[in-house]
Amino acid sequence: MLSIENLSVHYGAIHALKGVTLRVRDGEIVTLVGANGAGKSSLLRAVSGLIRPSEGAILFQNAQALHRLPPHEIAALGIAHVPEGRAVFANLTVDENLMAGAYLRHDRAEIATDLDGVFRIFPRLRERRRQSAATLSGGEQQMLAISRALMGRPRLLLLDEPSLGLAPIIVQSIFKTIRRINAQGATILLVEQNAHMALQIASRGYVIQTGQIVMEGVAAELLANERVRQFYLGET
Repeated sequence: MLSIENLSVHYGAIHALKGVTLRVRDGEIVTLVGANGAGKSSLLRAVSGLIRPSEGAILFQNAQALHRLPPHEIAALGIAHVPEGRAVFANLTVDENLMAGAYLRHDRAEIATDLDGVFRIFPRLRERRRQSAATLSGGEQQMLAISRALMGRPRLLLLDEPSLGLAPIIVQSIFKTIRRINAQGATILLVEQNAHMALQIASRGYVIQTGQIVMEGVAAELLANERVRQFYLGET
């Protein structure tokens, strides 16, 4: 579904990504793990068109060259990005945020069905649908950010640090929901600081270090890898 080939990204003189190659197959959860500043968010931002690569290619379903498209055209192809820090529209209600996620759609009956679907996934949002997003807790804002992306009916969902700053019990709920969303048909590329939980739910994983992929493999094998356990899972 997604092919990233020899991707390089610069921020001025800073070389954030250095020849990254990565694959995401239809139906997978693929996770990208690494230390802060390793280039994980830069990769997702390049896929969704928020930054332009200096070299390389990003192909969607082996046909669409994403690196040549603006963000709104990438979104229209069925790619949704849930950014780090959630980035909900604080001055809008929960309902208004969700409708913003469906802004490219015109199928009102199906939008209503999908709205009911996200409320089944996150019942707490139904209770708060008239509230301003600014009044939600961090966990509720993360639920809203994911739900807003789902309202676009994405074929590929990009999740950037969904557990960041959340209480452990909320983190467990978010990861269960990610698995449920995948089971319902969405392919997921997950960037996550909680490498242990990310690798537990992923099909495959990549390890990135200072902008370069240094390891890849089946998620279970990475979980068992001594180097990964020492440097990314905090085990000795």
